[in-house]
Amino acid sequence: MTSQPVDIGSKIKAAAKDIRYLADRSYPKDYALRFVADHYRLDKDERHLLLRVVVGRKAAAARLGRLLSARAIEGWTLYIDGYNVLITTESLLLGAQVFLCDDGLLRDIRGASRHYHRSAVTGPAIDAIFDILNDIGPSDIQILLDSQISKSGELAAEMRGHLDRLGLKGTARTCRAVDRELKLCGMIVATADGHIIDAIEAAIDLPAEVARRRGIVPLRI
Repeated sequence: MTSQPVDIGSKIKAAAKDIRYLADRSYPKDYALRFVADHYRLDKDERHLLLRVVVGRKAAAARLGRLLSARAIEGWTLYIDGYNVLITTESLLLGAQVFLCDDGLLRDIRGASRHYHRSAVTGPAIDAIFDILNDIGPSDIQILLDSQISKSGELAAEMRGHLDRLGLKGTARTCRAVDRELKLCGMIVATADGHIIDAIEAAIDLPAEVARRRGIVPLRI
């Protein structure tokens, strides 16, 4: 979607406030976003930012109620939304815009998921994620990567190598319907995808733990 930083000025803040107002009064978010964005004449990058960050109060409260701390995962099976976690972690390491959203989750606005390509920070991002997994000690780790994205098989093999080297039980594999499998797994899921969190019992935000440990402060609107 965008690799350019969005100016978080008064116009964006005012638009976010108006969208929250409408969402809290049961207006569909798509309608509220379009109405407000048209009123403020926002461009596509600004609209994408607000889509990612602004969440109605009811939905935000429900998601916050499902979020667990990283330490709470010890001894439990953890499913990981592979690209969701990896891309946000890469954005943190790149210094790209990453926001603390209304539902308490970190999201970036790079829009890289559909056309993901490995970069210079992919290796360090994987290391950062596995450092946390090794520290918090899930009993089993299941990492799912979208098979439609190029070289997902190679990335899964690399992640399996990390699991083996650290002596962590689990696997990394490709999947054609990652969202569906995560919604139905019945386990704790590491993701910032709101639609997945709305369908599960518990979630964690691994990139937020990376940010906390590295002293990275996410942006807010």
